[in-house]
Amino acid sequence: MAKVASLVLATVTALYGAKLSAHELAALIADPSSATNFSAAAFSFFSEVDPALQREFVEKMGIDVGRVRAVARQFSQLSGYTLALAT
Repeated sequence: MAKVASLVLATVTALYGAKLSAHELAALIADPSSATNFSAAAFSFFSEVDPALQREFVEKMGIDVGRVRAVARQFSQLSGYTLALAT
């Protein structure tokens, strides 16, 4: 998990300067309020991290895929374009 988490966090933190742990990011991407609160870190995960790496991170972190997809759909609607995990 460490390699996957490191790659994901490097992308998310580089773009927005967020200081997050893998567990904090996991909580954000599974929380519907992340979209309504316009969480830059969560949006970065869905829009900037390679889709295969997104899926691997979700699996390794043991996050409910249905919840993550629901949050991705919210961000997709807000942004106006389709995000990989929204489908």
